[in-house]
Amino acid sequence: MNRRVLRIELKRSLAPWAGAVVLGGALALVHLIDGSWWRGTGRWTSQWTSMALLTRMLLAYLWPLAVGLGAVQGLRDSRSRMTELLTIVPRPAWRRAALPAGATAIALVSGFGLLVLWGAVRVALGPTTDTHLGWLPISLVAALALVAGALFGMGVARALPSVLTPPALVVLLLLATVLLQQHADGERPTGLAPNRLSLLSPAVAEPREMLLTLSGSVHLGQTLWLLGLLATGFALLATATARARLLALAPVLAGAALALLVLPAHPRDTYVVDRTAAALVCDGPVCVTEAHRSRLPDLAPRGEEALRLLHDALGDRAPDSVREGTALRALIEHRELSDDVVLVDFDDPLIARAKGEELTRFLLAQRLAPNGNARSDRESGDLHGVLTQSIAASWALGDRALEPLEKPTHEEYVRKGWEEAEATWQKLMSAPAAEQRSRIAGARAASLSCRYDQFEVLGGETSR
Repeated sequence: MNRRVLRIELKRSLAPWAGAVVLGGALALVHLIDGSWWRGTGRWTSQWTSMALLTRMLLAYLWPLAVGLGAVQGLRDSRSRMTELLTIVPRPAWRRAALPAGATAIALVSGFGLLVLWGAVRVALGPTTDTHLGWLPISLVAALALVAGALFGMGVARALPSVLTPPALVVLLLLATVLLQQHADGERPTGLAPNRLSLLSPAVAEPREMLLTLSGSVHLGQTLWLLGLLATGFALLATATARARLLALAPVLAGAALALLVLPAHPRDTYVVDRTAAALVCDGPVCVTEAHRSRLPDLAPRGEEALRLLHDALGDRAPDSVREGTALRALIEHRELSDDVVLVDFDDPLIARAKGEELTRFLLAQRLAPNGNARSDRESGDLHGVLTQSIAASWALGDRALEPLEKPTHEEYVRKGWEEAEATWQKLMSAPAAEQRSRIAGARAASLSCRYDQFEVLGGETSR
C-alpha cells in the first residue's frame, strides 16, 4: 500500500518537479555561463574534487530553491482544505508525513545525483589519472542539504500555511546564503561572516586551487547541522499543536550547537591540501603532482632536454630537476620561485599550450627569468616578464633572432614593448660570451627579487 502511494506521490505531486528543477537549473547555470570553472587546472571537468566542489557551489542558488519548493509542497493540505479532516484519520501523523517527504527526498537526490553523474562522466572521459573517492563526502553532504532544506520548508509551510511562506523562505535563505557565502579571493576561501557561521551554509566557494579540498571536520559539522534541520522539518510536518512545534525546534538548535563546536574557526583548517592529488610523481629529474600525471610523458623528455641545455649554458649553476609548483597562494600574489629547480605551473597558459620545442623553450625561460607575477585564466601576469623570458630563452637556444614566447598583439604598448626587447636583445648579443652569461645571471637575480630592471641588466646599463 505504501509503495503504491509513494508511486502516486512521485507521479502526481510536486516532488518530481523539484528534482527536475535542481537538475535543469544546475546544468543551465554550468553550461550557459562561461564561468572560470571551464578554464585552468581547477575546471570542473578536470578533477574529481573540482567537480564535487562546483556542484556544492551551485547550492548557493539550489538550496534556497529546494526549501521554497518544499514549502509549496507543504501547503498542499491547507490549499485543499483537508487539514481538519486528516487530523481525525486514525493513521499516525508521522506516517502521513513520511510519504510526501520521502517522495520529495527521492526526487531531489535523483536530480542532484544525475548532475553529479554527468560531471563524473565528464571527468572520467578527461585526462585525469587521479581517481579516488575523497570527493564523495562533498557530494553526499550536498544531497543531504537539499533533502534537509526541502523538509524544513515543508514543515515551516505546514506550521505557517500562507501563500507568502514559500517566497519568504526563498528570499530569506538567498540573503543568508549571500551573507554566509565564502569567496575564493585568497589562498584559502574566506567570507564576510565568521568562519564557523559561514560553514552553516552548504554552499562553498568556487574552486580555484585544484589541490584544495574540504576537511573532515567540515563534513562532520555540516552533517550534524543538516541532520538537525531535517529532524526539525519532519517534526514540524508531523505535529499540529503549538507546544509540539516549539519542541520540534530542539533538533535544529542542538544540531547547530554541535556543529559550531566541530566546525573549524579558521579558513586554513577548512580547506586543506588534498595529499593524494598533491603527491609528486617523477620520471627521472622531472616531477609533477598525481593530479597531472597525464602531463608527465610529454613534460619528461622536454624537461631533461631543458636541463641539458641549461647545464651547457650555466655550468655548475644549472638546476638538476624540474618540478610542478604546489605552493598555495592568493590571487595577484607572487608565485613560488626557486633557485634550485625549474618550477612549472600548469595554470600558466603558455605552458598549457606549449608542445614539443615550445615546451623546451618555456622551461628554459622559467629557469633563466622566472616570472614572479602569475599567469592564469584570472591573472594576466605582465608583459615585461614575457619579454625578459623570451630574451633569456632565445639566448640559451642560440637563436640568431629574438623569438617571442607568445605571438605579439597589435596594441600600441605591446608593440613598443617588443621594440624595446629587440633593442635589448641586440645589446646582449653584441657583448662577449662571458659578459652575456653575467648579464643573464643578473637578470635572473632581478626576477627572483621581483624587480623590473631586467632590460637594464641585459643591456649592460646601470641597474635602477
